[in-house]
Amino acid sequence: MPSTPSRIRFGRYRQAVRDRNRGRDVSHAADSDLSTSASGSPHGGLGAAGSASDGDGKSNRKAGNRQRGFWELLIAFWGLLVGHRGSVLFALATLTVSILLRLAPPYATKLAIDSVLTVPPRPLPEPVGSVLLSFPGMSAEPTPMSILIAIAVAVVVLTLIGTAVGLLSRWTATRAVNRAQVTIRRRVYEHVIQLPLQRVHDLKSGGVSSLIREDAGGIGELIFSMLYNPWRAIVQFIGSLVILMLVDWKLMLGGLLLLPLVWATHRTWINRIRPLFRDIRKQRQSIDAGATETFGGIRVVRTFARWRNESSRFVREGDFLVRQQLHTWWWTRTIELIWEVIIPLSSTVLLLYGGHQIINGQLTLGELMMFLVYLTMLLDPLATLAGSAVSFQTNLAALDRVLDVLRQPREFSDNPDAIRLSRATTRGAIELRGVRFAYPGSESEVLRGIDLDVAPGETIALVGRSGAGKTTLTNLIARFYDPTAGSILVDGIDLRDVDVQSFRRLLGIVEQDVFLFDGSIAENITYARPQATRDECITAARAAAAHEFIVDLPLGYDTRIGERGFKLSGGQRQRIAIARAILADPKILILDEATSNLDSHSERLIQQSLGELLHGRTAFVIAHRLSTIRGADKIVVIEDGEIAQVGTHDELLAHAGSYREMIRLQTADGTLLTATEEMLAEDSP
Repeated sequence: MPSTPSRIRFGRYRQAVRDRNRGRDVSHAADSDLSTSASGSPHGGLGAAGSASDGDGKSNRKAGNRQRGFWELLIAFWGLLVGHRGSVLFALATLTVSILLRLAPPYATKLAIDSVLTVPPRPLPEPVGSVLLSFPGMSAEPTPMSILIAIAVAVVVLTLIGTAVGLLSRWTATRAVNRAQVTIRRRVYEHVIQLPLQRVHDLKSGGVSSLIREDAGGIGELIFSMLYNPWRAIVQFIGSLVILMLVDWKLMLGGLLLLPLVWATHRTWINRIRPLFRDIRKQRQSIDAGATETFGGIRVVRTFARWRNESSRFVREGDFLVRQQLHTWWWTRTIELIWEVIIPLSSTVLLLYGGHQIINGQLTLGELMMFLVYLTMLLDPLATLAGSAVSFQTNLAALDRVLDVLRQPREFSDNPDAIRLSRATTRGAIELRGVRFAYPGSESEVLRGIDLDVAPGETIALVGRSGAGKTTLTNLIARFYDPTAGSILVDGIDLRDVDVQSFRRLLGIVEQDVFLFDGSIAENITYARPQATRDECITAARAAAAHEFIVDLPLGYDTRIGERGFKLSGGQRQRIAIARAILADPKILILDEATSNLDSHSERLIQQSLGELLHGRTAFVIAHRLSTIRGADKIVVIEDGEIAQVGTHDELLAHAGSYREMIRLQTADGTLLTATEEMLAEDSP
């Protein structure tokens, strides 16, 4: 789907930003302009960061769309630092000691000028004078040079101690940052992996990677930009103000006049600039998701010769990102320019005032020099905060987005009273009572009034046209979703009252679209049972008719198969998936077109193995091949989300209905006639 040129999109984006800054409602009309793609997804669907809309027209709230105040973000960030707060507090405490020690050397400038270099020299103030005169080698009547040496020694000692304490503080904070990044990434990863399937699909794989890598990783850096550097600025600012007050309260008042500027700058960042950084992160996530999707479907891209279009789309999205970044740069640069002008102007004004005080004999030269040094120390941390504001705000935007994800409910909320199922006691009886279901965001029901009793160990074949609701029904049985009405029971217990993890440990699923991980064949077969031995792995592979082709590979079971198993054929991948299910030894088995990618020879090889796999297990089989359907204990025909017929193969053939019509059409089709002939051959003497 063609996308709007970035220049036009950026014009709409700027107008939407203006509307947002004026406090207008941008949740509908302007939201599409604030989103990262004209169509929501670079390939025509709903992207990771775009504004999605449900079937009822209601807008879905995506990651990063909620406005949060600074204090709310600070409290939430502190909550994410569980396990690292002690290190952070220790870093702040040692930082405080380091700053206080570094506040002493500028005072030495005053002592050196007023008590040593000025003629006549002024007496050393107490108690500093007593401390310096107590140094070894100091006489009762010290010379100016001995006093100067004592001052220099004191400065060196305090500087070395302050530097060592400061280094310890920064090392502790840096270690806390890296450890917090690991902890937060893990928390986000574990939360996202337990989100409802619909939400995970909305995020898309590339978007999830961006969220975990960049957003969750950037939060750890807030230890410096939100806690460490501001605390350094506060301590140094207060310490400098106290000393300036002792020198001249009017000078201190001049320093306090900078506080309104700090407040105004802070409000500008919150109200104007941080949302821009949030938009930039959303655009980056969309670009990552689009690139991941493109390379995931590279065969389709090349088949339809669309690589130039995909490249152009990637460039347009990148160009839009550049326009967003440059627009944000002007805002940030404006704030930096204000500080670059304010600091020298403040120094000049206070220098004039201090010079006037010296001329009138109300200040000494040493006090003025000390004051100018402390003024620099007063303004330096504020300038540092302004200079690091870009990284600070982009990390705040990352925190904002991560909090939006973490506040979304997991797939199924934790229930401390949930019943845990065990393999030893679970029989595998499944009951569906008045089950109705509509996918999230849609009012159209996919399943309506499903009633079905399945005895332990029964094999149920689900047949029907594509889109009838067969896969949706198995998704409900696997509890990927809960019914919107009715209930599903296992051994008489409602699945909603069962611990979902304990239930899924009893499940085995083989789908038509097989997913294999980038690892060895053995690792994929033993995925559900990592502790399984190599002999058990080989036994499962033999049962799935996979052992023969595996041993022909260069490294056998240790052969790496690449991402999604691209180094294997479709039939080989299917047999690996069946071996994985066999080794898992499930109580309840779901086969969704599990033999669809197998040729007749391979299918014949594993039919007996599948029979052994199904024996003693409750199984739901979605299939169209007669060789798979015929052996089921019950065949359930689903039409338009409702059960049309239930019975055995012979019972359904004996009565007119959808099943018999389907069999008639299949046997008239050349591609499926082979399966029928095979069954007839097996029945013939």
